[in-house]
Amino acid sequence: MARVGLISDTHGLLRPEALAFLRGSDFIIHAGDVGEAEVIEALRALAPVSVVRGNNDTGPWANGIAQTEGLQVGDVSIYVLHNLAELDLDPVAAGFQVVVSGHSHHPLLERRDGVLYVNPGSAGPRRFKLPIAVGELQIVGRSAA
Repeated sequence: MARVGLISDTHGLLRPEALAFLRGSDFIIHAGDVGEAEVIEALRALAPVSVVRGNNDTGPWANGIAQTEGLQVGDVSIYVLHNLAELDLDPVAAGFQVVVSGHSHHPLLERRDGVLYVNPGSAGPRRFKLPIAVGELQIVGRSAA
């Protein structure tokens, strides 16, 4: 089994509680709106990190960050982007079992057409009455939950 930590929308604030939750992850995905390069560095101290650029990730520090990323964790293919509304491929046809996104600050976990869609919510500054949240995927064989 592989444990994949999920975080998004930190907006430069990496809470100690989020770090504590992510500790022990085999891999970490940050789904954008990182806010500062230091956030990525702190996450890399815990585990290998995949990160995509969010709409608020501007400036020279973010120039090398891709808008989307496809990655393989064990036997599971994961597609990562910041804003799910900008998904421009069919995950089933492309062979992805999981789509990870951020942007909305709303945690989401749903399965559509056999694809698991996950938004860990926002781990950064509180917005409106939305919860502060992070998430995880547990990968076993070709299964992710």
